[in-house]
Formats: sequence, C-alpha cells, structure tokens
Amino acid sequence: MRYLPWRLSVFIAACVAPVMWLYKAWIFDLGPDPGKALVDLFGLGTLVLLLITLSLTPLQRISGWAGWVIVRRQLGLWCFTYATLHLLGYGFFILGFDWAQLGVELVKRPYIIVGSIAFLCLLALAVTSNRYSQRRLGARWKKLHRLAYLILGLGLLHMLWIVRADLKEWAIYAAVGGLLLFVRVPVIAMRLPRMPRKKARASVES
Repeated sequence: MRYLPWRLSVFIAACVAPVMWLYKAWIFDLGPDPGKALVDLFGLGTLVLLLITLSLTPLQRISGWAGWVIVRRQLGLWCFTYATLHLLGYGFFILGFDWAQLGVELVKRPYIIVGSIAFLCLLALAVTSNRYSQRRLGARWKKLHRLAYLILGLGLLHMLWIVRADLKEWAIYAAVGGLLLFVRVPVIAMRLPRMPRKKARASVES
C-alpha cells in the first residue's frame, strides 16, 4: 500500500497522455495527415517510456530508494501498450488494414522490419513480466529481459530511419539512451556514487 500512489500516478499519466494527444489532434492541426502524426506520437511515447524504464535501476542504485523500481514492471507494460497502439495505428491509418500492401511497404521502408523485430522482443518481455515466468525461467529470466537493450537500439534505429532529415530530436534520445547503456557497463556501474539503501516495506518488482 505504501507505493500505491506511485503506481496510481503512473497509471493515470499513461492513460491520460493518449487522450491529450487525441484532443490535440482534434483542436489543433497536426498537418495533412493527422493519423500518421498520432502513429508517430505513439511511437515516440514508446521510446520515451522505454528510456524512463531503463533509467529506474541506475536511479535506485544511486539514491538507495527502492521506490524508483517499484513501478518498473508497470512502466514496461505501458511501453508495450504504446508500441501496440503504434502498430495498430500504422495498420489502420497507413495501411487501412490492407495487409496485402504490407509486403510492398516492407520493401520500400525497411525500417518497418526493424520496428517489427523490436515489437516482437517487447512482446516476449511483456508475456514473461509476471512472477510465474520469473520462477519458471530462473536465471534465464534476467538474460531474456536484457533484450530491453536490443529493443532500445532497434527503436533508435527505427526512429533514425524515419527522421533522418532532422536529427536534432533523435540525437537527444540517442544521447540519453547511450548514457543509460554506458552506466550499465559493469566497470562503470561499480563506480557510480551510492547512497545508503533505504528499507522498503513493499517488495521491489524485478
């Protein structure tokens, strides 16, 4: 119960953000193709949530506060949810659910293949995010969930391929992602400043 407000805040924020995007699309002009703009927003939301999720463990190690990682699994599942909305939006707004056109799109736009691989990896993490899977997989569970690093690389490549004409925004996300991967290197992680770990009455989710 101690961390219920945190979980509730994450739930509300993740639910409200798409509604705000839809409201913005209705009130303001998102260009000649608002459907594509929404697809791009959900894709960007997926990347941002992934970066936030990957930042929680380093923050916990530095601050010693268990609250950072209490919502890690929840954020990871929301990341998958946004990726699913991104994929469904692509199917509806771009393809019009004409899956015969998908083969043409894959040839013309290889970044779709990269995004699809990232989505399948996210699906694997979402399906195995429960405690039952942790118990069944044992030590292999952590190895599987290191796919998050691969997903980050694929996500950044997917975005780079799309916005290659304007790299300023992409460079910011890439820099943040690179920093998060850098602090995960064992030699660097051991040298991070650490505050005394504060006791948590609630169990920390992996």
